[in-house]
Amino acid sequence: MDFSCKYFKEGKCEGQKVVDGETMPLVLIPQDSNKNDLESLLLALKNNKEWFEQMIIKNSAVLLRGFQVDNPQDFNEIIETFGWEDIRYIGPAPRTHIYKRIWTANEGPLSEFIYYHHEMVLFKDHPKQLMLFCEIPPPEGGETPFVPSFRVTERMLEEFPEAVAKMEAKGLRYTFTALNDDNKGSMRGRGWKDAFGTPDPAECERRCKALGMDVEWLQDGSLKTILGPRTLTTVFDGRKGRKMWFNTIVGMHGKELSTATMADGTEIPENVVKRCGEIIEEESIQFKWEKGDVLFFDNVALLHGRRPSLPPRRVLVATCK
Repeated sequence: MDFSCKYFKEGKCEGQKVVDGETMPLVLIPQDSNKNDLESLLLALKNNKEWFEQMIIKNSAVLLRGFQVDNPQDFNEIIETFGWEDIRYIGPAPRTHIYKRIWTANEGPLSEFIYYHHEMVLFKDHPKQLMLFCEIPPPEGGETPFVPSFRVTERMLEEFPEAVAKMEAKGLRYTFTALNDDNKGSMRGRGWKDAFGTPDPAECERRCKALGMDVEWLQDGSLKTILGPRTLTTVFDGRKGRKMWFNTIVGMHGKELSTATMADGTEIPENVVKRCGEIIEEESIQFKWEKGDVLFFDNVALLHGRRPSLPPRRVLVATCK
């Protein structure tokens, strides 16, 4: 489906790339500079809902820029226009609920780099759409880079065909330790009580089982979760048959609170993990925020991260099925 909509004009942004004929991100700006108010934007989205959804799938990332989106309430109105089902975030990132469907993005220290990932990649019930809103752009740094996942698969197959085939055949196994209490000094510092929405260990275990996890309680009260087998790559409907690098081996392999191995316990070679991280960085698109930006990601097609930044930086998030 080609770009054609009377309500928007196509714009440009720093870092934009064309990947396999697709512009990432597709930048949509007001057709008429006098109609950049929130009401006009909501009307345009309502009247072009199907077209806009197709643009997200086609381009993997769509950026609304130049509209008067000022606060979490405005952002929530945009999300609710589409009628997408909400999905509650599960994971280690410390986050705070702000308003209705809106949460803070990872509240870990701004000095830390948040590694590239598909949101909730470890769970069978993961978001299809991920939306971000920049309320306060950082004075320096703080980009939200993203990566076309299929390109990582293509390059890993070119450089490590045997290792990829082995991981595909065996599947993957992950462990992650959720702390007993929250630690907002860490980008993975969300305690198990907050992560699973209960202070009761028995109920927590039940919820973990429902999500496909095995668990092990540690002496300090932390919770070790075990997930597997999981696939290395996934083909999703409507994405041109592309094999997405839908895993988190680089983000979890050999870390303080996490591990990533093949499902039978075989170690993933260190050089393979290291080179995969380099490929992901090489394929990244370095998007830079402006105040009022609203960015839509096709979560199954893109990995995303966060560059270190100077404060203040406030980016809010919503996740939908």
